[in-house]
Amino acid sequence: MIDHPITSAIRVLRAEKVAYEPFLYPYEERGGTRHSAAMLGVDEHGVIKTLIFEDDAKKPLIVLMHGDREVSAKNLARLLGVKSVQPCTPAVADKHSGYQVGGTSPFGTKRAMPVYLERSITELSHVHLNGGKRGFLVRIAVPDLVRVLKPMLVDVAVPR
Repeated sequence: MIDHPITSAIRVLRAEKVAYEPFLYPYEERGGTRHSAAMLGVDEHGVIKTLIFEDDAKKPLIVLMHGDREVSAKNLARLLGVKSVQPCTPAVADKHSGYQVGGTSPFGTKRAMPVYLERSITELSHVHLNGGKRGFLVRIAVPDLVRVLKPMLVDVAVPR
């Protein structure tokens, strides 16, 4: 096992007895999942973005989405029964999650937030997602992701 950061996310994975494989790579500003997938030699569809959104009442929520897809904010708002949702600014997202944008993990966030998981992610056996630091992904089994986060499944993906 490679030496890796012990973040809040890793503490949660350990506490929940989730088997994970750590991957460190050179972080690139604005590189996103395209860059991390290329660095790890994996399909970007299985690299999952952790996005912090807010609804019209400024309530934060987490959306987990395939790296090669975008979130339809309109469809998500309709599903949630709110007027609108939009991605938080990086500063606000950092405040809600306790992580730095580019290193946001859905595990171990500073503030408890509802988690919405793109339904098609559950068709994958394993995913790579952020381990709580820029340039650090973990590979975990999808059933563990669902067990620990207890997300609501949504269909809000649109092509990038």
